[in-house]
Amino acid sequence: MDLKETDILGDSIGEHWYYRSKAAATRRLLGEAPIKRILDVGAGSGFFSHHLLTHTAAREAWCVDISYPADSSATTAGKPVHYRRSIDSVDADLVLLMDVLEHVDDDLGLLKSYVDKVPSGSRFLMTVPAFQFMWSGHDDFLEHKRRYTLGQFESLTKNAGLTVEKGAYYFGAVFPIAVASRLIPGGSAPRSQLKKHHPLVNSLLKTLCRLELPLMGMNRLAGLSVFVLARKP
Repeated sequence: MDLKETDILGDSIGEHWYYRSKAAATRRLLGEAPIKRILDVGAGSGFFSHHLLTHTAAREAWCVDISYPADSSATTAGKPVHYRRSIDSVDADLVLLMDVLEHVDDDLGLLKSYVDKVPSGSRFLMTVPAFQFMWSGHDDFLEHKRRYTLGQFESLTKNAGLTVEKGAYYFGAVFPIAVASRLIPGGSAPRSQLKKHHPLVNSLLKTLCRLELPLMGMNRLAGLSVFVLARKP
């Protein structure tokens, strides 16, 4: 997750409806295929790598982010996590790009560069924010360059040399709420829309997303996020 948002949520990241639901969607899309080594690109806090290390048999994670002040290593669930400002190559079987490609001018170039760093057969699980008409001050705050449709992101994935295995929108259940919020005056000011909610509100939003989860694979219509699972031939 973006380091800017780590400061907002603090230690409650794992309980926030958005990140808890996104982590659940990540595991559902990945299925039961074994994971050994994770390369988490633009990892920020490494939230998704930590989640997978804790809840799956994944053994190790490499978190790469130019925002890190220095290279370091730690452990999560007794498994090694390596934080690096850059990396040349790694024998990873899963590459995560969770809300990363919308931050760079050359999204295709960045994706291709990491396709070249991992072996054939590696899977790529990627998310980006959906729909340009949903642009708001939140995008300005996070310094986004663009938002995507599912079709646009699948095309980008294929142009990078990957084979798309699954693609879907998620957070469709809360999509109408988000659309309505964009209509509120002052909603275009550059600021994060991520915040700590009252426990009842947080629980309600988690429930809506949990009910949507079994239908996620069929949602090619609308949602807040685009999810794509792909593989390097």
